[in-house]
Amino acid sequence: MRSVRTIAAVVGLAFGLAACGGNADDGGSAGEQQFVDGKTFTMALGADPGALDPHFTSLSVAALVDRFMYDSLLYMDPKGNEVAGLAETWQGTTTSATYVLRKGVTCANGSPLTATMVAENITFVGDPKNGSTRIGVWVPPGATAKGDDATGTVTVTSPAPSSFLARQVGGLPIVCDKGMTDRSILKQGGDGTGMFTLTEVVANDHYTFTRRKDYAWGPGDFKKDQRGLPDTVILKVVTNESTAANLLVSKQANAAQIIGPDRQRLQAAKLFERQVEAPLGEFWFNHKSGLPGSDEQVRKALLQALDLGELGKVVSSGNGKPATGLVAPGIGPCKQNTVEGNLPGHDVEAAKAALDAAGWTAGAGGVRAKDGKKLAITIALPTSLGSGMQAGVELAQTAWTGVGAEVTVKPVTDAEVGTAIVGGQLAWDAAFLPLGLPLPTGLVPYLSGPGAPQGVNFSGIDNADYTAAVTEASAIAGTDGCEKWAAAEKAIFAHVDLVPFVNSTVPTFGQGAQFEFGDGALVPQSIRMLA
Repeated sequence: MRSVRTIAAVVGLAFGLAACGGNADDGGSAGEQQFVDGKTFTMALGADPGALDPHFTSLSVAALVDRFMYDSLLYMDPKGNEVAGLAETWQGTTTSATYVLRKGVTCANGSPLTATMVAENITFVGDPKNGSTRIGVWVPPGATAKGDDATGTVTVTSPAPSSFLARQVGGLPIVCDKGMTDRSILKQGGDGTGMFTLTEVVANDHYTFTRRKDYAWGPGDFKKDQRGLPDTVILKVVTNESTAANLLVSKQANAAQIIGPDRQRLQAAKLFERQVEAPLGEFWFNHKSGLPGSDEQVRKALLQALDLGELGKVVSSGNGKPATGLVAPGIGPCKQNTVEGNLPGHDVEAAKAALDAAGWTAGAGGVRAKDGKKLAITIALPTSLGSGMQAGVELAQTAWTGVGAEVTVKPVTDAEVGTAIVGGQLAWDAAFLPLGLPLPTGLVPYLSGPGAPQGVNFSGIDNADYTAAVTEASAIAGTDGCEKWAAAEKAIFAHVDLVPFVNSTVPTFGQGAQFEFGDGALVPQSIRMLA
């Protein structure tokens, strides 16, 4: 099985919407081993990240690569608490946020980071005309910012309320002046304040970074003189998980995410390990007019044809946990279980009856049709999600064929997920696409509003109950609004617009190094090399 990708965040990010993962747990420990300086840290990536511009990617693998080059105003520690990033202090309401920048932060070329630069990033992403895929994820649509360079203060104003505004905007990767002026250099390069600079790119093979020795800021109380920081980082594209595991065992790699059968032998070898719980099994339906998924009765029938418990075991190789919401446990601020009791159960006869009632009648070969058009379903399957997900799609294909659908599976690469599916260039009816984001506010542009090119509502969801609940929730600051956010998610499930059914417990193993996770992804500043 290949490693989990989220649409993210970052967020994320598998079919990564840049995605972000979930709850970090302790695994094996480096114990009292000694940290050493000057070494190279090599990590296996399950897919090539494609374009690296942090304001225009929806893939979690790209967001991970970007973490080495860019900082954000705030970071999340392994327990999900906000800690200082580029901002030393911060505060916010539902419509405004203020950040005071740390002193002495510089871009990769040595120029100082200014409040004006940060404000330009926020305003750029918040302007719908610029088409950033991070609008609504990190910056509310229409939000603007102003910078006071004398005081190092950035003030953000949002035209519409957002419950977690300071935390939301605080997660945006900040691009320096050169990259903001010429975004073409960001496609296969970087221009940020991050701990590393990208020095070599060989697409589909490796990305090499060199550590900035002047980097003295970072998550929380990061210190540049601590032992064990790597001088060089190599992110190596390894699409086969067994190969990645072998590289770990043979000490040719220091880190790799392994979720398939190889995890057992790595755990038996007692390698260093960190786990996150991340979205894995999520069914999307294409709501475009004229497609089967535009009919709620059809969506419900197709869901009833599936045994989600069995499906979850298959796609997670038996290592998953039932999904409890659209934000993975342990990473978001809200704790409600919005899934349990809010999805129709497995009932094949009810599924057939619902399709009959919707006017889809069985024809030759058992394939249903309506108004001369077959019930044809194309399932998009990201190839990076591995053999377990492939087996799950085959299980769904069998179940849907059994109730009268003609089902085709269409494999897609991670790059095609970002450009073809999210970009609206690929024909599909259903998709296994895990969406990994750390805040319920970040889900909104994917579950409402315009699709490409004006937005990222790629499945065309138009759910008035969801929109109404979001409006109410957004007006309430912080966790006091979590019940309203829960109501919004339940509205999505009530209309079978999107179906989460299993999360994956995703281990990342280490050999000769240790590291920590925040926001569901490896934190570059936490890497420590061992003797």
